[in-house]
Amino acid sequence: MTAGRTRLLRLLAAPAVPDRAPRVLGVDEFAFRKGCTYGTVLVDVEVGRVVDVLPDRTSETFAAWLKDHPGAEIICRDRATAYTKAVKEAAPKALEVADRWHLLQNLSAAVEKTCHQHRDCLRKYAEEKTGPEVPEAAPMLLPPAELPRTQIIERTRHRYEDLHRLLEKRWTISAIARRLNLDRKTVRRFRDTDLDQLLASARDRRPNGVLEPFKAYLNTRFAEAQGQVSGTRMFLEIQARGYRGSRQVVRKHLAALRAGTAEPVRADIPSPRKITSWIMRPRESLTESQDQRLLQVRLACPDITRACDLARAFADLVRHRRGHLLLEWIRQAEQDAPKPMKGFAGFLRQDLDAVTAGLTLPWSSGWSKAT
Repeated sequence: MTAGRTRLLRLLAAPAVPDRAPRVLGVDEFAFRKGCTYGTVLVDVEVGRVVDVLPDRTSETFAAWLKDHPGAEIICRDRATAYTKAVKEAAPKALEVADRWHLLQNLSAAVEKTCHQHRDCLRKYAEEKTGPEVPEAAPMLLPPAELPRTQIIERTRHRYEDLHRLLEKRWTISAIARRLNLDRKTVRRFRDTDLDQLLASARDRRPNGVLEPFKAYLNTRFAEAQGQVSGTRMFLEIQARGYRGSRQVVRKHLAALRAGTAEPVRADIPSPRKITSWIMRPRESLTESQDQRLLQVRLACPDITRACDLARAFADLVRHRRGHLLLEWIRQAEQDAPKPMKGFAGFLRQDLDAVTAGLTLPWSSGWSKAT
Protein backbone atom coordinates (compact mmCIF):
# COMPACT_ATOMS: atom_id res chain seq x y z
CA MET A 1 0.00 0.00 0.00
CA THR A 2 1.42 3.40 -0.95
CA ALA A 3 2.05 6.13 1.61
CA GLY A 4 -0.49 8.38 -0.16
CA ARG A 5 -3.22 5.75 0.03
CA THR A 6 -2.43 5.03 3.69
CA ARG A 7 -2.72 8.75 4.44
CA LEU A 8 -6.04 8.96 2.60
CA LEU A 9 -7.46 6.00 4.55
CA ARG A 10 -6.51 7.71 7.81
CA LEU A 11 -8.42 10.79 6.74
CA LEU A 12 -11.50 8.86 5.67
CA ALA A 13 -11.47 7.03 9.01
CA ALA A 14 -11.97 10.34 10.83
CA PRO A 15 -14.90 10.64 13.26
CA ALA A 16 -18.32 11.84 12.16
CA VAL A 17 -18.48 15.47 11.06
CA PRO A 18 -19.92 17.73 13.79
CA ASP A 19 -22.78 20.13 13.07
CA ARG A 20 -20.61 23.10 13.96
CA ALA A 21 -17.06 23.89 12.95
CA PRO A 22 -14.42 23.71 15.69
CA ARG A 23 -13.46 27.03 17.28
CA VAL A 24 -10.00 26.85 15.72
CA LEU A 25 -10.21 25.33 12.23
CA GLY A 26 -7.19 24.32 10.15
CA VAL A 27 -7.56 24.00 6.37
CA ASP A 28 -5.06 22.66 3.85
CA GLU A 29 -4.99 20.92 0.50
CA PHE A 30 -3.68 17.38 -0.04
CA ALA A 31 -3.28 15.09 -3.01
CA PHE A 32 -5.54 12.12 -3.67
CA ARG A 33 -3.24 11.66 -6.68
CA LYS A 34 -0.30 14.05 -6.88
CA GLY A 35 -0.43 16.31 -9.90
CA CYS A 36 -3.96 15.22 -10.79
CA THR A 37 -6.58 15.21 -8.03
CA TYR A 38 -6.55 17.32 -4.88
CA GLY A 39 -8.85 17.58 -1.90
CA THR A 40 -9.12 19.69 1.24
CA VAL A 41 -8.60 18.45 4.78
CA LEU A 42 -10.22 20.26 7.72
CA VAL A 43 -8.71 19.90 11.18
CA ASP A 44 -9.75 20.78 14.71
CA VAL A 45 -6.48 22.48 15.62
CA GLU A 46 -7.07 22.50 19.39
CA VAL A 47 -7.28 18.71 19.58
CA GLY A 48 -5.31 17.84 16.44
CA ARG A 49 -8.07 15.77 14.83
CA VAL A 50 -9.44 15.65 11.28
CA VAL A 51 -13.09 16.74 11.18
CA ASP A 52 -13.81 16.44 7.46
CA VAL A 53 -12.33 15.85 3.99
CA LEU A 54 -13.63 17.80 1.00
CA PRO A 55 -13.49 16.32 -2.52
CA ASP A 56 -11.65 19.28 -4.08
CA ARG A 57 -9.82 22.47 -3.13
CA THR A 58 -12.13 25.08 -4.64
CA SER A 59 -13.37 28.14 -2.78
CA GLU A 60 -16.99 27.22 -3.58
CA THR A 61 -16.77 23.84 -1.85
CA PHE A 62 -15.02 25.25 1.22
CA ALA A 63 -17.42 28.20 1.45
CA ALA A 64 -20.42 25.85 1.31
CA TRP A 65 -18.93 23.78 4.15
CA LEU A 66 -18.38 26.88 6.29
CA LYS A 67 -21.99 27.97 5.76
CA ASP A 68 -23.26 24.52 6.74
CA HIS A 69 -20.93 24.38 9.77
CA PRO A 70 -20.84 27.78 11.47
CA GLY A 71 -18.80 28.52 14.58
CA ALA A 72 -15.18 28.86 13.44
CA GLU A 73 -13.59 31.81 15.24
CA ILE A 74 -10.03 31.27 13.97
CA ILE A 75 -9.16 29.72 10.60
CA CYS A 76 -5.56 28.65 9.94
CA ARG A 77 -4.73 28.34 6.25
CA ASP A 78 -1.96 28.48 3.71
CA ARG A 79 -1.77 31.44 1.37
CA ALA A 80 -3.94 29.94 -1.37
CA THR A 81 -6.40 32.54 -2.60
CA ALA A 82 -9.22 30.00 -2.87
CA TYR A 83 -9.34 29.44 0.88
CA THR A 84 -9.17 33.10 1.90
CA LYS A 85 -11.89 33.92 -0.64
CA ALA A 86 -14.13 31.29 0.95
CA VAL A 87 -13.47 32.61 4.46
CA LYS A 88 -14.31 36.19 3.49
CA GLU A 89 -17.52 35.01 1.86
CA ALA A 90 -18.80 32.46 4.37
CA ALA A 91 -17.12 33.33 7.70
CA PRO A 92 -16.20 37.03 7.50
CA LYS A 93 -15.91 37.44 11.28
CA ALA A 94 -13.34 34.64 11.65
CA LEU A 95 -9.73 35.61 12.24
CA GLU A 96 -7.49 34.29 9.45
CA VAL A 97 -4.08 32.96 10.47
CA ALA A 98 -1.40 32.19 7.88
CA ASP A 99 0.17 28.82 8.56
CA ARG A 100 3.83 29.12 9.63
CA TRP A 101 4.98 25.94 7.86
CA HIS A 102 3.65 27.25 4.55
CA LEU A 103 5.28 30.64 5.13
CA LEU A 104 8.66 28.97 5.55
CA GLN A 105 8.02 26.89 2.42
CA ASN A 106 7.26 30.06 0.44
CA LEU A 107 10.39 31.69 1.83
CA SER A 108 12.47 28.65 0.90
CA ALA A 109 11.17 28.82 -2.68
CA ALA A 110 12.20 32.50 -2.94
CA VAL A 111 15.68 31.73 -1.61
CA GLU A 112 16.13 28.81 -4.03
CA LYS A 113 15.03 30.96 -6.97
CA THR A 114 17.61 33.59 -5.95
CA CYS A 115 20.30 30.91 -5.87
CA HIS A 116 19.26 29.71 -9.34
CA GLN A 117 19.48 33.22 -10.74
CA HIS A 118 23.02 33.69 -9.43
CA ARG A 119 24.62 30.38 -10.41
CA ASP A 120 27.02 32.29 -12.65
CA CYS A 121 28.41 34.17 -9.64
CA LEU A 122 29.18 30.89 -7.89
CA ARG A 123 30.69 29.33 -11.00
CA LYS A 124 32.90 32.35 -11.68
CA TYR A 125 34.07 32.42 -8.06
CA ALA A 126 34.85 28.68 -8.10
CA GLU A 127 36.82 29.00 -11.35
CA GLU A 128 38.83 31.94 -9.97
CA LYS A 129 39.65 29.93 -6.85
CA THR A 130 40.70 26.78 -8.70
CA GLY A 131 42.28 28.38 -11.78
CA PRO A 132 42.37 26.78 -15.23
CA GLU A 133 42.86 23.05 -15.46
CA VAL A 134 45.82 23.20 -17.89
CA PRO A 135 47.15 26.78 -18.08
CA GLU A 136 49.88 26.07 -20.65
CA ALA A 137 47.94 23.78 -22.96
CA ALA A 138 46.91 24.89 -26.45
CA PRO A 139 43.53 23.17 -26.56
CA MET A 140 41.78 22.25 -29.75
CA LEU A 141 38.75 24.43 -30.45
CA LEU A 142 35.72 22.22 -30.01
CA PRO A 143 32.27 22.89 -31.42
CA PRO A 144 29.99 24.69 -28.94
CA ALA A 145 28.28 22.28 -26.57
CA GLU A 146 24.56 21.75 -26.82
CA LEU A 147 22.28 21.02 -23.90
CA PRO A 148 21.96 17.22 -23.83
CA ARG A 149 18.55 16.01 -24.94
CA THR A 150 17.65 13.97 -21.91
CA GLN A 151 14.08 12.99 -21.06
CA ILE A 152 13.76 15.49 -18.20
CA ILE A 153 15.08 18.37 -20.31
CA GLU A 154 12.75 17.58 -23.22
CA ARG A 155 9.81 17.26 -20.83
CA THR A 156 10.67 20.64 -19.28
CA ARG A 157 10.90 22.27 -22.68
CA HIS A 158 7.56 20.86 -23.90
CA ARG A 159 5.80 21.67 -20.63
CA TYR A 160 7.00 25.28 -20.83
CA GLU A 161 5.78 25.63 -24.42
CA ASP A 162 2.36 24.07 -23.68
CA LEU A 163 1.85 26.15 -20.56
CA HIS A 164 2.75 29.48 -22.19
CA ARG A 165 0.57 28.69 -25.19
CA LEU A 166 -2.39 28.43 -22.80
CA LEU A 167 -1.34 31.58 -20.95
CA GLU A 168 -1.41 33.47 -24.25
CA LYS A 169 -5.01 32.32 -24.61
CA ARG A 170 -5.71 33.84 -21.15
CA TRP A 171 -6.32 30.54 -19.39
CA THR A 172 -6.35 30.75 -15.58
CA ILE A 173 -3.76 29.04 -13.39
CA SER A 174 -6.34 26.51 -12.18
CA ALA A 175 -7.54 25.73 -15.70
CA ILE A 176 -3.97 25.16 -16.91
CA ALA A 177 -3.25 22.94 -13.89
CA ARG A 178 -6.27 20.77 -14.71
CA ARG A 179 -5.47 20.63 -18.43
CA LEU A 180 -1.81 19.67 -17.97
CA ASN A 181 -2.29 17.60 -14.79
CA LEU A 182 0.05 19.87 -12.80
CA ASP A 183 0.02 21.39 -9.36
CA ARG A 184 -0.84 25.11 -9.39
CA LYS A 185 2.51 25.89 -7.77
CA THR A 186 4.24 24.19 -10.70
CA VAL A 187 2.19 26.23 -13.16
CA ARG A 188 3.18 29.45 -11.39
CA ARG A 189 6.83 28.44 -11.39
CA PHE A 190 6.80 27.76 -15.14
CA ARG A 191 4.91 31.03 -15.69
CA ASP A 192 7.34 33.16 -13.66
CA THR A 193 10.67 31.51 -14.54
CA ASP A 194 12.70 31.87 -17.72
CA LEU A 195 13.05 28.76 -19.89
CA ASP A 196 16.86 28.85 -19.64
CA GLN A 197 16.63 28.77 -15.86
CA LEU A 198 14.15 25.89 -15.91
CA LEU A 199 16.40 23.93 -18.27
CA ALA A 200 19.43 24.61 -16.07
CA SER A 201 17.50 23.34 -13.08
CA ALA A 202 16.50 20.20 -14.99
CA ARG A 203 20.12 19.66 -16.01
CA ASP A 204 21.29 20.06 -12.40
CA ARG A 205 18.89 17.31 -11.32
CA ARG A 206 20.66 14.83 -13.57
CA PRO A 207 22.94 12.54 -11.56
CA ASN A 208 26.64 13.24 -12.05
CA GLY A 209 27.53 9.58 -12.33
CA VAL A 210 30.85 7.88 -11.66
CA LEU A 211 32.54 9.62 -14.60
CA GLU A 212 31.96 13.19 -13.42
CA PRO A 213 35.16 13.53 -11.30
CA PHE A 214 37.25 12.37 -14.29
CA LYS A 215 35.69 14.49 -17.07
CA ALA A 216 38.14 17.36 -16.65
CA TYR A 217 41.08 14.96 -17.10
CA LEU A 218 39.48 13.34 -20.16
CA ASN A 219 38.68 16.70 -21.73
CA THR A 220 42.26 17.91 -21.22
CA ARG A 221 43.77 14.72 -22.71
CA PHE A 222 41.33 14.93 -25.61
CA ALA A 223 42.30 18.54 -26.37
CA GLU A 224 46.04 17.88 -26.06
CA ALA A 225 45.80 14.99 -28.55
CA GLN A 226 43.60 16.99 -30.95
CA GLY A 227 40.92 14.33 -30.54
CA GLN A 228 43.21 11.45 -31.53
CA VAL A 229 42.70 9.38 -28.38
CA SER A 230 41.80 5.75 -27.77
CA GLY A 231 38.78 4.99 -25.63
CA THR A 232 40.53 1.95 -24.19
CA ARG A 233 43.65 3.98 -23.37
CA MET A 234 41.62 6.71 -21.66
CA PHE A 235 39.66 4.09 -19.74
CA LEU A 236 42.88 2.54 -18.41
CA GLU A 237 44.32 5.94 -17.47
CA ILE A 238 41.37 7.07 -15.38
CA GLN A 239 40.92 3.56 -13.98
CA ALA A 240 44.42 3.93 -12.53
CA ARG A 241 43.22 7.20 -10.97
CA GLY A 242 40.26 5.56 -9.24
CA TYR A 243 37.53 5.34 -11.87
CA ARG A 244 35.18 2.39 -11.20
CA GLY A 245 32.72 2.71 -14.05
CA SER A 246 32.46 0.93 -17.38
CA ARG A 247 34.57 1.36 -20.53
CA GLN A 248 31.44 2.12 -22.55
CA VAL A 249 30.71 5.27 -20.49
CA VAL A 250 34.20 6.59 -21.30
CA ARG A 251 33.76 5.90 -25.02
CA LYS A 252 30.37 7.61 -24.99
CA HIS A 253 31.86 10.74 -23.43
CA LEU A 254 34.70 10.85 -25.98
CA ALA A 255 32.18 10.46 -28.79
CA ALA A 256 30.21 13.39 -27.38
CA LEU A 257 33.41 15.47 -27.32
CA ARG A 258 34.04 14.71 -30.99
CA ALA A 259 30.46 15.60 -31.88
CA GLY A 260 30.52 18.78 -29.80
CA THR A 261 27.54 17.69 -27.70
CA ALA A 262 29.36 16.97 -24.42
CA GLU A 263 28.14 19.02 -21.52
CA PRO A 264 30.93 21.30 -20.23
CA VAL A 265 32.55 20.22 -16.97
CA ARG A 266 30.95 22.34 -14.31
CA ALA A 267 32.85 23.81 -11.40
CA ASP A 268 32.30 22.04 -8.11
CA ILE A 269 29.58 24.29 -6.73
CA PRO A 270 26.64 23.28 -4.54
CA SER A 271 23.19 23.12 -6.12
CA PRO A 272 20.63 25.86 -5.40
CA ARG A 273 18.57 23.36 -3.44
CA LYS A 274 21.52 22.41 -1.25
CA ILE A 275 22.43 26.05 -0.59
CA THR A 276 18.81 26.74 0.31
CA SER A 277 18.80 23.86 2.79
CA TRP A 278 21.86 25.33 4.53
CA ILE A 279 20.27 28.77 4.68
CA MET A 280 16.91 27.56 5.98
CA ARG A 281 18.36 25.42 8.76
CA PRO A 282 19.44 26.97 12.09
CA ARG A 283 23.12 27.78 11.81
CA GLU A 284 23.99 25.74 14.89
CA SER A 285 22.64 22.61 13.16
CA LEU A 286 25.12 22.88 10.25
CA THR A 287 28.30 20.84 10.24
CA GLU A 288 31.60 22.68 10.09
CA SER A 289 31.98 21.68 6.44
CA GLN A 290 28.49 22.94 5.54
CA ASP A 291 29.09 26.21 7.36
CA GLN A 292 32.35 26.73 5.48
CA ARG A 293 30.77 25.98 2.11
CA LEU A 294 27.94 28.40 2.82
CA LEU A 295 30.54 31.01 3.74
CA GLN A 296 32.19 30.51 0.32
CA VAL A 297 28.79 30.97 -1.33
CA ARG A 298 28.27 34.21 0.59
CA LEU A 299 31.69 35.47 -0.46
CA ALA A 300 30.89 34.65 -4.09
CA CYS A 301 27.55 36.46 -4.37
CA PRO A 302 26.25 39.55 -2.53
CA ASP A 303 22.66 38.85 -3.65
CA ILE A 304 22.65 35.34 -2.16
CA THR A 305 24.22 36.81 0.99
CA ARG A 306 21.38 39.33 1.25
CA ALA A 307 18.80 36.61 0.65
CA CYS A 308 20.47 34.48 3.34
CA ASP A 309 20.43 37.31 5.90
CA LEU A 310 16.79 38.14 5.18
CA ALA A 311 15.74 34.48 5.26
CA ARG A 312 17.39 33.90 8.62
CA ALA A 313 15.83 37.06 10.03
CA PHE A 314 12.36 35.98 8.82
CA ALA A 315 12.82 32.45 10.16
CA ASP A 316 13.66 34.04 13.52
CA LEU A 317 10.39 35.99 13.41
CA VAL A 318 8.50 32.76 12.70
CA ARG A 319 10.18 30.60 15.31
CA HIS A 320 9.90 33.20 18.08
CA ARG A 321 6.53 34.64 16.93
CA ARG A 322 7.72 38.20 16.58
CA GLY A 323 4.87 39.38 14.42
CA HIS A 324 5.30 42.98 15.61
CA LEU A 325 8.57 43.13 13.61
CA LEU A 326 7.07 41.80 10.37
CA LEU A 327 6.33 45.14 8.72
CA GLU A 328 9.89 46.35 9.27
CA TRP A 329 11.21 43.11 7.71
CA ILE A 330 8.97 43.65 4.67
CA ARG A 331 10.23 47.24 4.27
CA GLN A 332 13.86 46.09 4.35
CA ALA A 333 13.22 43.31 1.82
CA GLU A 334 11.35 45.62 -0.54
CA GLN A 335 14.18 48.14 -0.35
CA ASP A 336 17.27 46.14 -1.33
CA ALA A 337 16.52 42.42 -1.64
CA PRO A 338 16.98 40.25 -4.77
CA LYS A 339 13.88 40.12 -6.95
CA PRO A 340 12.47 36.76 -5.68
CA MET A 341 12.78 37.95 -2.07
CA LYS A 342 11.07 41.23 -2.97
CA GLY A 343 8.27 39.20 -4.53
CA PHE A 344 7.89 37.16 -1.34
CA ALA A 345 7.79 40.37 0.72
CA GLY A 346 5.12 41.77 -1.59
CA PHE A 347 2.92 38.71 -1.10
CA LEU A 348 3.32 39.06 2.67
CA ARG A 349 2.19 42.68 2.48
CA GLN A 350 -0.92 41.68 0.52
CA ASP A 351 -1.80 39.18 3.26
CA LEU A 352 -0.42 41.28 6.12
CA ASP A 353 -3.11 40.70 8.76
CA ALA A 354 -3.14 36.90 8.42
CA VAL A 355 0.66 36.66 8.28
CA THR A 356 1.03 38.91 11.34
CA ALA A 357 -1.45 36.69 13.17
CA GLY A 358 0.52 33.61 12.11
CA LEU A 359 3.71 35.15 13.51
CA THR A 360 2.00 36.18 16.74
CA LEU A 361 -0.59 33.59 17.77
CA PRO A 362 0.17 29.97 18.75
CA TRP A 363 -2.21 28.48 16.18
CA SER A 364 -1.12 26.68 13.04
CA SER A 365 -3.03 24.46 10.60
CA GLY A 366 -2.65 21.29 12.68
CA TRP A 367 -2.35 19.20 9.47
CA SER A 368 0.88 17.41 10.37
CA LYS A 369 -0.29 16.76 13.91
CA ALA A 370 -3.60 15.34 12.74
CA THR A 371 -2.02 12.97 10.21
